[in-house]
Amino acid sequence: MTSWGRVLWPSQRLVPLSDRDTSLPSLATDGGFSNGAVNSSVPPTMLPYGNGRSYGDSNLNPGGILLQTRALNHFIAFDPQSGLLTCEAGMLLSEILQLCVPQGWFPAVTPGTQFVTVGGAIANDVHGKNHHRAGSFGNHVVQFELLRSDGSRRVCSPFKNADWFAATIGGLGLTGLITWAQLQLQRISNPYIDSETIRFRSLEEFFDISLASERSHEYTASWIDCAWAGKRLGRGVFERGNHAPANLDTNLVPQAQRTLVVERTRRVPITPPFSLINPLSLKAFNLGYFHFRKGDRSRSFKHYRPFLYPLDAVLEWNRIYGPKGFYQYQCVIPNAHALQSIRQLLDTIAASGMGSFLAVLKQFGTPPSHGMLSFPTPGTTLALDFPNRGLRLHRLFEALDRIVLDAGGRLYPAKDGRMGPTIFKASYPRWQEFVGYVDPHFSSGFWRRVMNTETSGIQ
Repeated sequence: MTSWGRVLWPSQRLVPLSDRDTSLPSLATDGGFSNGAVNSSVPPTMLPYGNGRSYGDSNLNPGGILLQTRALNHFIAFDPQSGLLTCEAGMLLSEILQLCVPQGWFPAVTPGTQFVTVGGAIANDVHGKNHHRAGSFGNHVVQFELLRSDGSRRVCSPFKNADWFAATIGGLGLTGLITWAQLQLQRISNPYIDSETIRFRSLEEFFDISLASERSHEYTASWIDCAWAGKRLGRGVFERGNHAPANLDTNLVPQAQRTLVVERTRRVPITPPFSLINPLSLKAFNLGYFHFRKGDRSRSFKHYRPFLYPLDAVLEWNRIYGPKGFYQYQCVIPNAHALQSIRQLLDTIAASGMGSFLAVLKQFGTPPSHGMLSFPTPGTTLALDFPNRGLRLHRLFEALDRIVLDAGGRLYPAKDGRMGPTIFKASYPRWQEFVGYVDPHFSSGFWRRVMNTETSGIQ
């Protein structure tokens, strides 16, 4: 088992969970694992594992047990009048969309892929293109049940067991197993998005467009070119949108978008022997993406899938990075230092010659997150993908870390595979409070690394 970045493939024992009333495995008789063999010197621990869409090792438990939750994928209740949905934690957002969109409802917050479980979305307190208005996923969780290793079950909400609610949202699966959750959905009229793309040529222009767009648009995000230095540095394409109105004339929707009722996807069939992402392909892609559009502005109606989930059109796209996998580096910089520090980050990346294939820049808003370890905070977030180039890449990460720390920023645990204890503890001030809620029999590779209880296997 591995994560979406495909860098680490540790030995772990897999324990499938069949229903929400199940008992967790007894660790008194289950030893840990080391290289596939039972090893009593490794303290036995377990960790929930949903659909494997975390990028680093926050969903991996080397030498321990992974609780596979995808079979917990049943609807429990749905009220089409209020949009209140109760489901098991292994349900994918894509399965919720299939049920709820035809009835006029939509997740209040969704990340950049629909193939995440509800439990994973809560455990990572995921965010989306509408953070400036809606906040993160946990802001729309009404309640959930938490199963601990001692067999106890707690129903948690902002009003009942509120401390456990705050620890579990963004708690990376470390407080126990979420068995079911109740979510508040938002009303929509149809599956279409009224979208607009705007080409910008500098970071200053990005911030101006973003500020203006937050007042008028629910969804905002941009692709940014980080493969080039000089005058091309900081240019990109801004995309914004709103759910289409009820009186939409469907003749305005392109025919190709109207036929997306049945989802069509392609698949990367194999892992190539080497990464297809290199300096030459990076620069070619960035040039093409920036100049592909006619004019600096274009507006169209799109189905929600290509607007919110463009990468989901190609299944297993992570294979293009080759057998060594890739790292994602996502940070958020507070508003006071955003322009200067984002420019420093882009300058450093351009100078390294290791530009990112997928680079996303977005403003986080002011809605506070409920979770003790939630990543979003007011500021600018930059998400970058890098092919795994070993120590050379990690030296770049160390340089980026210094910029983020100096600006008072933080890294995203769900995307991280190498953050050290210093930057984690400096940027998550409630970590000591959170420790008191960690289940003593739950752990992960990420947690042991940032707590400095296990060395990281950088590859």
